[in-house]
Order: sequence, then C-alpha cells, then structure tokens
Amino acid sequence: MAYSTELADRVRERLSKVENIQVEEKKMFSGLSFLVNGKMCINISHDNLMCRYDPGLEDEVAEKKGFLPMIMKGKQLRGYCYVEPSGFQKPDDFEYWVRICLDYNPEAKASKK
Repeated sequence: MAYSTELADRVRERLSKVENIQVEEKKMFSGLSFLVNGKMCINISHDNLMCRYDPGLEDEVAEKKGFLPMIMKGKQLRGYCYVEPSGFQKPDDFEYWVRICLDYNPEAKASKK
C-alpha cells in the first residue's frame, strides 16, 4: 500500500484541529483512510486525495482543478472522487476538499461491519 506520508501528515494535522470528532486511521482502498466518527471521510491513495462528499455537489466538484471521477465496475461513483496534487497544493484548495468531506460526514452512511 503506497501512499504519500507527507499528505497523510497534512490531513492528520488538519483533522486534529476539529473539535468533537473521533478520527481513526485504517489502511484500505490501497492507501490510508481517515475515518471520522466511524465513517470513511477522506483517503490518501498514492499522491492523491480520495474524497467522500455530498453527491449533490458533483457538478461543482467536477469543475475543480485536479478532480478525477471515481470509477467502480465501469460506473462513476457519485459522491466520491480522486483529487490530483495540482488540485490541493494551495492551502485554500486543500481546505476546500477537507471541508466538503467533513461537512458530509454526519450525513454519510457507515459501512456494514
């Protein structure tokens, strides 16, 4: 499982500033996932972010620099995407992606155990 440890540290640091959440790190999706309150929130896959967000934002996020749709079994998975490094190098861009993941987390469904 190869993932950017620098990017993982960046996400870890950002999540540590959020009050009243529980963060668990778990190796999955060929990278490192950050589960917030028991639900997958954001993932590091190689040098990319993998984001989970409100599917209603699909058109908005698809316009963002670095956006790559998440394709599973030949279909685009709405509410999930990869973001290439060009899309989160700037602090404001990084904050955008983390924020939409955190905003959606309370509504997201937990995976079955």
